[in-house]
Amino acid sequence: MKCEEDVELIVTVVRKGWGEVAMRASLEAGAQGGTIMFGRGIGIHEQKTLLGIPIEPEKEILLTVTNRCISEQVLDAVSKAVELDRPGTGFAMVIPLRKVVGRVHMLPP
Repeated sequence: MKCEEDVELIVTVVRKGWGEVAMRASLEAGAQGGTIMFGRGIGIHEQKTLLGIPIEPEKEILLTVTNRCISEQVLDAVSKAVELDRPGTGFAMVIPLRKVVGRVHMLPP
């Protein structure tokens, strides 16, 4: 299978305000686009309350469909940019995709 046909989805979940940082790092590492969505979530490092009421921290979720041959460099760049090695900063995962429709981006010749 050719590299441009073998794609993966990088899902990155970060704290509110860090989605643009993750997107910029992704693009600089070779990704050709992405989608930022908003969500809520909680982890063991984020159990905060306000006047005894639990707060669900807001998150930004970056979805990046990229060619498998560059997904590792994109993931590494995003991880460094948003400090995913520190507790409570977020997480990322790579999911292989069987089929993608509507994606027109290709690796440069």
